[in-house]
Amino acid sequence: MVICFLLVAHCDAVYAQDGPDLLFREDWKEIPEEIPVNQKHVDNSDLQLHLYGPARDQIKKSHHEVPANHPYYIWSGPCEGNWAVALEHQKQNMDLTGNAKIRWRTHQAGFRQLRLLVMLSDGSWLVSDEYIGPSAGWRVQEILMTDIRWRKINMERIAEGKWIDDADLSNVVQIGFTDLMAGGHSGASSRVDWLEVYAKPAKKAEVEFQNN
Repeated sequence: MVICFLLVAHCDAVYAQDGPDLLFREDWKEIPEEIPVNQKHVDNSDLQLHLYGPARDQIKKSHHEVPANHPYYIWSGPCEGNWAVALEHQKQNMDLTGNAKIRWRTHQAGFRQLRLLVMLSDGSWLVSDEYIGPSAGWRVQEILMTDIRWRKINMERIAEGKWIDDADLSNVVQIGFTDLMAGGHSGASSRVDWLEVYAKPAKKAEVEFQNN
């Protein structure tokens, strides 16, 4: 049993070494809450914020003074329709092939299932089958890109479409998240404290937006 444990530990170490480095992190600025969240709330100066969906103007950057360690976070609670948030690096795109992954700290309530979004270099959008579900409090979790199966998504309605089995993630322009639902305030909503992208950089290129 000791030998098995050592082998697992070794494999974890090898995986960590083989995976790509942190490409960027977003941890929202510690400034007063606001609806909608906007560019001044983005802490990483290399990132551009994008909001989508019928309720894009109702997405909130939230914070509570009590408890003292309460985070500054994106909150879908006020959204009366579907919504989505995405981030775009201004200097480089993302290569999400291989061992690329995301890590994030989130808290979902009700039936909310927070999913990843990606905008590809051809302007098309995909949404992940993998999701982070509800919990009693904040959780730090990661999603490996190789574990994901993707569907197309209409970014005007924030509604999923057909399965895509040959998605090319070698040049991703934007990455973001949605739970494909309207908000229901504190008891039925999604929250995102921070997001980290572990990926190789890819060349920046002109992209024509598609709604799929």
